[in-house]
Amino acid sequence: MVSVVSSRVAAPDTPAPDPRRRGSIARGRRRLGIAYATPMAVLVAVFFVVPLGLMLWMSVNHWPLVGASAPNGVENFAALSDPLFLRAVGFTLKYTAVTTVVLGLVAFGLALLVQHDRPGSGFVRTVFFLPSAVGLASTSLLFYGLFTTDSSALNQVLGFLGLGRVDWLGSGGSALGSTVAMITWRFAGFYMLILMTGLQSIDPELYEAARIDGANRRQILWRVTLPLLRPTLALAMVLSLTGSLLAFDQFFILTGGRHDTATVVIDIYREAFLSQDLGRAAAVSVATLAVLIVLNFAQLRLIRREGR
Repeated sequence: MVSVVSSRVAAPDTPAPDPRRRGSIARGRRRLGIAYATPMAVLVAVFFVVPLGLMLWMSVNHWPLVGASAPNGVENFAALSDPLFLRAVGFTLKYTAVTTVVLGLVAFGLALLVQHDRPGSGFVRTVFFLPSAVGLASTSLLFYGLFTTDSSALNQVLGFLGLGRVDWLGSGGSALGSTVAMITWRFAGFYMLILMTGLQSIDPELYEAARIDGANRRQILWRVTLPLLRPTLALAMVLSLTGSLLAFDQFFILTGGRHDTATVVIDIYREAFLSQDLGRAAAVSVATLAVLIVLNFAQLRLIRREGR
């Protein structure tokens, strides 16, 4: 009788790494990490932390554009009760609400249109995204020509249709509508890409299951697409709200703040360079920053809660 005994070959014992060698490797990695992070930390310190500290210091000082500064406590924050500032806050909130709704709906419609990979869909996405490559100041100058000159293509089309010339920037309402249209043209492609990414991340099997259960397109949109797209919508809303609350270029170039179209940032500009009071401008900036921090913190919490 032959017995077969299976035997395992024991692996040779690997020597434990030398503690001093392990410590040397860890220190080397730590120094390498510090070397990688240092340039960015310096940039953040120079271009964000130092200006932020200077702004906080200026907000509690009488700081004329030309001349010596002197501490004055919270006196500069009286600018927050100025009628011109309150009017600017009201207009900024109205502009933010209108822009967020219009831009969100247009971008969502474009994202639904181009979310699937079909022949030519890449070209269409590129065409929709192209306006985002143009700077906002350049876009504002381009539309200023379209809105204010009789020989512009826009007014010529209206003349051809027999509608006559329209004063696009002649009143607060028309200036607001014209600016929202320009911003929608400029940013719709950018937000389309964000929303399209969210749409493409939804599992197609969920749509198939909903169709098998007899759901129509409207029910699929409300019961499947929008709930699963909520984190992406929240991210788009954070970007849209922040950009709208800090609106400056478009109204500074198109209207210069006329017809009660001055935003909060234009009011800060006026305090700093027309009234030549950097302290009051810094106080308004601090209040605006605090509002943005609270707003973005609340929306980021919403994104994290929905992502769980």
